[in-house]
Amino acid sequence: MKYSKIFQVKPAGKVDLNKIDPNFTAKHKDKSSNKDKIEKYTRHLRDLQYRLYAEGEQSLLICLQGLDASGKDGIINHVLGAMNPQGTKVCGFKEPTKEEVAHDFLWRIEKQAPSKGEVVVFNRSHYEDVLVVRVHKIVPEEVWSKRYDFINCFEKRLVASGTHILKFFLHISPEEQLKRFEERLDDPARHWKISESDYRERESWNKYTQAYEDVLNKTSTVYAPWYIIPSNHKWFRNLAVSKIVIEKLESLDMKLPAAQVDINKIRRKYHKAQNELLKIKREN
Repeated sequence: MKYSKIFQVKPAGKVDLNKIDPNFTAKHKDKSSNKDKIEKYTRHLRDLQYRLYAEGEQSLLICLQGLDASGKDGIINHVLGAMNPQGTKVCGFKEPTKEEVAHDFLWRIEKQAPSKGEVVVFNRSHYEDVLVVRVHKIVPEEVWSKRYDFINCFEKRLVASGTHILKFFLHISPEEQLKRFEERLDDPARHWKISESDYRERESWNKYTQAYEDVLNKTSTVYAPWYIIPSNHKWFRNLAVSKIVIEKLESLDMKLPAAQVDINKIRRKYHKAQNELLKIKREN
């Protein structure tokens, strides 16, 4: 079962989020019966990322989008956290600074694009500039409506330079979001994540849904596809995202670089050093 096929938004599609079940778990029953599979995917992700980093010829950009409490931090912690920090970077995009507002909306994004051999995860991304600004009318429609084309061109340029792009929309229901807000209230360790804006934003749920549908329909391309991940079940969300990332990395035909030294020569030096160490131990 290729998850990259099941959840991918076709270019120029007609996404209706109200018709997509956020409780969907394919043929998987529950977390306990898939624990071994999730751990296996985690180990495989680590190995694939090592190859990407060692090869140093390609890069991967992962964009995470979703409404509050949809699981962006969870994906980073439980799935992508398996990767080696050397060669992996997470960038969070919140309200732009004064300096960032003074530039083109993609200015702050482009600076964080991955270099060769690197995996970069965007926790929110350039898509905020056709989501939040639209819902809250921060900029006029004549401004944000042109940004879809700018975004597509930007991503196409990244792909042309060797960066592969995966974009995930974490799809949850209003009921599940409220349940997760309650869990934060009941857990002192997560009180820092609570804000009044979380509840204010719920009032704009339908507006955000429409804005996300336009994003998914207008910016899911062959070279930078969107994936809608049913995310009411955290364990399935993690499983699905990790599987899609694995499928992408496996398709890159990555090769470990050849040795830069004469291995036989180095091996002889190793054995010589080993014999000298044994000699010293015997003498002592």
